[in-house]
Amino acid sequence: MIFTSISDIIGYGGENMIKTTAMLLDELHSYRNPRDKLARMVQNKECIPIIQGLYETDSSTPGYRLANCICTPSYLSFEFALSYHGLIPEAVYNFTSATFEKKKKKIYKTPFGIFTYRDVPSAVYPYGITCFSEQGYAIQIASPEKALCDELYIQSPVASQGELKELMFDGLRIDWDAFCKLSVEDVAFLNGKYHCTNIQKLQKIMEKIA
Repeated sequence: MIFTSISDIIGYGGENMIKTTAMLLDELHSYRNPRDKLARMVQNKECIPIIQGLYETDSSTPGYRLANCICTPSYLSFEFALSYHGLIPEAVYNFTSATFEKKKKKIYKTPFGIFTYRDVPSAVYPYGITCFSEQGYAIQIASPEKALCDELYIQSPVASQGELKELMFDGLRIDWDAFCKLSVEDVAFLNGKYHCTNIQKLQKIMEKIA
């Protein structure tokens, strides 16, 4: 299942604590002034505003669980997913996600961290995404192959396979052992949908290794 709206994401787990303004006002309908009650709840940190119209009721929630709700449709990718899958050694504390047809990079600074969203081609967007539920939160994240392709898509084009290797292993610090475990077939499938010279070179490098 690919989640395409916030109602899909909030409704998927059944126990999550992400709530819209409409949901909270409905829960508070018995109060004389539900909006005043909601304002007091925010002041008392019983619910924490994430972006306009969206709240989280647990201040300890890890930011990655909220990424798909802040901007929909989207899935975690780029540096965050590369780190999540062990392709780069560093922990990534910004939550980087892929979208499509948003036209420009979007950045949201929230109490739960910084969330960044960048476009990938519409044709490739639905592929290579894993969807799962974690403690009631619906999460979508790129596969290792998709995360690497997304990252190379937003990088400046390189002139040769040698320069791409330098970019991946020196610039991005991709782990060689993890790289060698990637699926050539998955990258070949995705390559046909990006129309990106970096990813074309990636496929050729992987075929030589295989």
